[in-house]
Amino acid sequence: MKTDSKFTILIVDDEKANLTVLNRILYGEYEIVMAKNGELALSLAMEGKPDLILLDIMLPDINGFDVLTRLKGEPETKKIPVICITGLDSEYDEEKGFLLGAVDYIKKPFKSAIVKARVHNHAEIVRQMRIIEKYSLTDPLTDLSNRRNFNDRLDTEWRRAVREHVPLSFLMMDLDKFKSYNDAYGHPQGDILLKAAAGVFMTMARRPADLPARLGGEEFGVLMPETGAEGALMVAEHIRAGIEALRVPTADGEVTTATISIGVVSAVPGKTDSIEDFISRADENLYAAKTAGRNRVYAGIPADPKDSQ
Repeated sequence: MKTDSKFTILIVDDEKANLTVLNRILYGEYEIVMAKNGELALSLAMEGKPDLILLDIMLPDINGFDVLTRLKGEPETKKIPVICITGLDSEYDEEKGFLLGAVDYIKKPFKSAIVKARVHNHAEIVRQMRIIEKYSLTDPLTDLSNRRNFNDRLDTEWRRAVREHVPLSFLMMDLDKFKSYNDAYGHPQGDILLKAAAGVFMTMARRPADLPARLGGEEFGVLMPETGAEGALMVAEHIRAGIEALRVPTADGEVTTATISIGVVSAVPGKTDSIEDFISRADENLYAAKTAGRNRVYAGIPADPKDSQ
């Protein structure tokens, strides 16, 4: 999800003069990408995920309405807002565009003030929607992904792993004796510990594709696409050691410590495998780590280096 990069607009028109005019009107405030035909537009939209598309209806290879239909039919591009641009003066065409998913129309010849105003309005809508989406998908205490976002990403990555025959790993993590910590130091101090632990997860699971998440209470997880058992175990041990090394001060000047138990599961899922079984295995491995003494990683075999000494 884009949050801090420059707002990108893909302009699709087969006439060089139109591309030049729109680029001149919008250049400076937005990053502009241009395409002269429908196939190139679809390719650029899939690869670059622009924030907004200005789409001419009359194109040399594919009708603009067909391009719009294909954009809205792909999960990767269906949420990109599309403004149709056209020299046609037909209520039928305008209605058809809206029915196919366009958010607005701009008619030729272009008027600078109208183009700027309509693009600005939809850019602001996109920005506001992203702010709302960010907060709806983020745990407010730790700034990690929340359970809802985790479930959505797990479903997406599971289907991709099945389709592409690539490994998927998951770390299910639970801070040890967290209730006792809360009882001893109070819930505000418990929140400080949770935020400190979240910092460790974000530092250790730092690849762009990795997803650290707060699943509830003191339970956390890290989803690791295209990661096999060896890589997952390495990250899990780094997290375990990072939590063990934490020194969390209290308001009274005392320094507190914590440990974590981690259940690891890795698989190259097939069509007959299920997400539920995958998560259940991680949960079983977490339970095994707890019952074996806590402060350790377990993946069906002893994974804590201390166990092999």
